[in-house]
Amino acid sequence: MHEETATALSAFDIAALLVVASALLGWFNHHFIKLPHVIGLTVMGALAAIGLMVANALIPGVTLDDWVADTLQQMNFTETLLQGMLSFLLFAGALHVDLDRLKVAWLPVLLLSTVGVMISTVLVGLAMWGVGMLLGLPIAPIWYFVFGALIAPTDPVSVLGVLREEAVPQSLQSAVAGESLFNDGVGIVVFIILLGAAISGTDFSLAEGAQLFAIEAGGGIMVGLIAGFIGYRALAGMDEYTLEVLITLAVVMGGYALCSQLHISGPLAMAVAGLLIGNHGVTYAMSDVTRDYLLKFWELLDELLNSVLFLLIGLEMIVLIPGVDELIFGLVAIPLTLMARAVGIFVSTKTIPAARLQDKGAGRVLWWGGLRGGISIALALSLPPGETRDLILAATFAAVLFSVLVQRATLGRLIAKLKDEHAPAVEEDKAQSTPIPPPA
Repeated sequence: MHEETATALSAFDIAALLVVASALLGWFNHHFIKLPHVIGLTVMGALAAIGLMVANALIPGVTLDDWVADTLQQMNFTETLLQGMLSFLLFAGALHVDLDRLKVAWLPVLLLSTVGVMISTVLVGLAMWGVGMLLGLPIAPIWYFVFGALIAPTDPVSVLGVLREEAVPQSLQSAVAGESLFNDGVGIVVFIILLGAAISGTDFSLAEGAQLFAIEAGGGIMVGLIAGFIGYRALAGMDEYTLEVLITLAVVMGGYALCSQLHISGPLAMAVAGLLIGNHGVTYAMSDVTRDYLLKFWELLDELLNSVLFLLIGLEMIVLIPGVDELIFGLVAIPLTLMARAVGIFVSTKTIPAARLQDKGAGRVLWWGGLRGGISIALALSLPPGETRDLILAATFAAVLFSVLVQRATLGRLIAKLKDEHAPAVEEDKAQSTPIPPPA
């Protein structure tokens, strides 16, 4: 743990450093490396962190890695993401989800974001527990399930970014986006419940956990509905785009802050509020000018926060100095999380006929598109210091980096391949989504 430096940076200084670094590295990647934007920022952030650690180890007097680590500690990645950036990112993502198509796929989305998360948590926990026993790791069993909970939810920031770039059929896009918006809120609630049991040392009570889950998740959905409806009514009563953009900001910041005070799920609240305003608000409560300004504002904010977030994911590697156990634990986490994800998708979308997705190749897109990101890292960084945290951090970084650098980089190719295999299904979806003009 690095001690706080005497020349502590202000919040504005840290924000300025991150935005400037994101812009410079983004420009460099665009002109020279030419990787997809967020992948390039993650790679360069990770390489910068590794380079600073190597320089500190080989060159006497070089302490830049200490300075970067101190700066990141002042910023508090967990607090910044979970209590700041996440509310904006989820709302911005939900604005673009078609609620009518989401209603059609409501059952698979519900099962994927609840049953799928639970199955993944349990399977990853059991599998990593077995790995821990083989390695002789001194970790209490409950911590393996804590890791399962923090790595189970997919990251809507990563998933929605890919879906917007690829011409995915709207029905499948709504199902994938809907799951990614809701399962992170569910995963965070499960994580909080299991972490409380792990820290207190008490036996985990399934009944008590279910009660806490119902309160946090149900409360978040209720606040999201109320905040979204209030925002919708306010938007419907005027035609002033600057004030209407401000109202949406108030819904996000006020609603998320209220959820934090009430100890209910802010992520679920923002997903619900974003869906309500992005569909009913955009369609019925805005002029064309307001709609254009508002959607472009949230798209720009989403891109800015997205860039900073993935740069931070790379830079946060500076807090991790893995040993042999951490390396093994991290490497085995990659296939185990993928296998658990596959089982969760199969159970959620194949065992109940009404929950089956009609799009060809939907299961493969859901599986390989189950990207992990900043949420998992933020949750891992929130764990109490110690050997257990170091091992879970190593496994989390391994799974997230594989997700960003491999899965995200190849998801477009998988979608293109599926389109070639099932072109009629894709064309049919496009035809259905094209409005038929009324007869003259």
